[in-house]
Amino acid sequence: MNETGGRNQPVCIEVAVSGLDQLGETPLWCDREQVLYWVDIEKPTLQSFSPSTGAVQSWARECTFLGSHALTRSGRMLVAQDLSLFTLDTPDAPGALLVEVEHGLDNRLNDGRVDAKGRLWIGTMDNQLHRPTGGLYLIDPDGTCRRVMDGVVVSNGIAFSPDNTRLYFTDTRRHLSFVLSLDPEDGTVTDRRIFADYRDTGDRPDGASMDADGCLWTAFFAGGRVVRYTPDGKIDRIINLPVTNPTCVCFGGADLKTLYITTARKFLDERQLAEEPLAGSLLAIHGVGQGLPENRFGL
Repeated sequence: MNETGGRNQPVCIEVAVSGLDQLGETPLWCDREQVLYWVDIEKPTLQSFSPSTGAVQSWARECTFLGSHALTRSGRMLVAQDLSLFTLDTPDAPGALLVEVEHGLDNRLNDGRVDAKGRLWIGTMDNQLHRPTGGLYLIDPDGTCRRVMDGVVVSNGIAFSPDNTRLYFTDTRRHLSFVLSLDPEDGTVTDRRIFADYRDTGDRPDGASMDADGCLWTAFFAGGRVVRYTPDGKIDRIINLPVTNPTCVCFGGADLKTLYITTARKFLDERQLAEEPLAGSLLAIHGVGQGLPENRFGL
């Protein structure tokens, strides 16, 4: 199907995997396996797609919410289950506990991403979607956990500039995306400032990914689009989608030139689901940019 981008350039939106994800999220391209991994947070399942063969696999996880996941240097996988991080030797393994990030709160782990030093940045969010009980954490490979931001409602949109000196972070329910100065050596963040402000419109920026030009791609939950921002926060391109709830984006494929988009059926009523047969599917767009390889957690 054809849609028009913000620069009036037609793009072809393909269905990579026709699915019924309740809350598809956190697509990650694995360069070693040449497959895309993503999760359905609420089923909860870890899933993979091979573009070369078309094979799709799914592994159920023993948790309430599967918030996100990350690749590791050893080839294992790191998964965020409820409020704890586990390492998996294989996608179907029960996993070994690395760290319990929070306890005693009605929160869960959500979006996360690994930096160039092999540390995981991951946020928590309020399960009720309105209380500022979440935070942003920095997790070292030995399991050391540092809370670096408070007062978060729904953490999302974690990404790094190509030179690793800027950290991007979104609080979806506050309708704000931030950029912070990052010391890539010790992980210190300073000078938090607003990168994109949607408080007037109520738009919900969700998951994000950086491209090779240093531009940030963001999915808009309940907004039916993905947006490309230049490093100074200007909108460079808008791609409208045939679904209301895109959740996250990443670049994949052997050349990192395919933009994958996870989507959700969550919060859609029966009429909307009938009108949006692609809700919950994994979408793909070719030729809109090139991504960067995902960093791997230092295990």
